[in-house]
Amino acid sequence: MTTRLAVLYGGQSGEHDVSCRSAASILAHLDPARHQVTEVLIDRDGGWHVGGRPTPLPQALRVLRDQDVVFPALHGPYGEDGIVSSLLEWLGVPYVGNGVFASAAGMDKAVTKRLLAAAGLRVSPGVTLRPDEDLSAAERDRLDLPVFVKPARAGSSLGVVRVDDWAGVPAAVGQARRFDPKVLVEQGARGREIDVAVLQHPDGRVEAGPPLEIRVTGAGFFDYDAKYDGGAVFQIPAPLDAATTGVLQDRAIQAFRALDCRGLLRVDFFLPTEGSTEPIVNEVNTFPGFTAASQFPQIWERAGIGFATLIDILISGALADEGRGRHGGPSRQARAVDLV
Repeated sequence: MTTRLAVLYGGQSGEHDVSCRSAASILAHLDPARHQVTEVLIDRDGGWHVGGRPTPLPQALRVLRDQDVVFPALHGPYGEDGIVSSLLEWLGVPYVGNGVFASAAGMDKAVTKRLLAAAGLRVSPGVTLRPDEDLSAAERDRLDLPVFVKPARAGSSLGVVRVDDWAGVPAAVGQARRFDPKVLVEQGARGREIDVAVLQHPDGRVEAGPPLEIRVTGAGFFDYDAKYDGGAVFQIPAPLDAATTGVLQDRAIQAFRALDCRGLLRVDFFLPTEGSTEPIVNEVNTFPGFTAASQFPQIWERAGIGFATLIDILISGALADEGRGRHGGPSRQARAVDLV
C-alpha cells in the first residue's frame, strides 16, 4: 500500500532557494513504490503550485488535506516558524517535524535562549533589541567583544554580522533589520563549533547522533557563504573524548525536550577551549538543511542511517504520532475542515 505524500517547499522567506534544494534531495530519495508523491510549491510571491501548475489557494489546501502525510521542507519565516504547522493542524493532516510551539519558539533566537536557560542549559549573554531600540551603554558594558548581531527570526545566517568594534554595531543592526525588526546582539563565544542532530524514532525513542565539528574558512564564522558555497569542512565524528561526546548528546536531547520538539532538531554548540567546559548552546534549528551535503543528514549517514531511511523514519514517525493522538484533541476526521 502506498502512502499519499505531499512535499511542501519554497516559501516567501530569504531561504526559498535553500528550501528548494532540501526538497529536491528529499524527492530524489523517496521510494516511488512506497509513496505517491505530490509536489506543492509556494513561490516567492506567495502563489501556490501543485504538480508544477499554478493553483488557487483553496484547491491547494484541499490537496494537502487529502494526503496521508505532508513533508514540509520549508526554511525560515512563513514556513519553519510555526505558521505552516498551524495550517496543517487546522487541515487535520499529519506532517513531518515539529509542531506549532516548538517551531515558533525555535525560530526566535531570543525566545529560544530564554527557554533553554530556564531548563538549565548554558547560553551566551545577549541583548534583544525591539524595533527602534539601540544598544545602550549599560548593555554594552555587560558584553565583551566580539559580538554577533543577528535577526531574531531568520535562518541560514542571513543578516548575521560579527562586530569587533562597538562603532560597528549600528550598521550591523541595520543590516540585521533587513530580515527582522527584532534583533539579537550576542556575545561571541570562543570555542569549537559542534553540531548535534537529534532524531525521534517512530516508537518515540529520542536519539542524538555523533557530534559534527565545523571548521570554517573565509569570514571566520559559519555564515551563508560558508554553509552553501563550500567555505566549511565537516568532521564526523568530531575528535572528542567519550565523556565530552556524551555531554553534548545529553545537552542536545535536553534542548529537544525543553522546546517540546517532535521528529528532529539540530543543536549548534560552542565547546569552550578554556574556562568552564560546559557546552554553550548557540542556536537550534527545528528544520535543518536537508540536502545530502547538509549537516543533519550527514550526521545520520555517519551513524548508519542513510538518507532514504532517515526520510522514512520521519514519515513513519508523523503517522505514528497521529495514531497515538499526539494532539490530545479530536480525531482527524473531526478536525478536517470544509474548503470552498
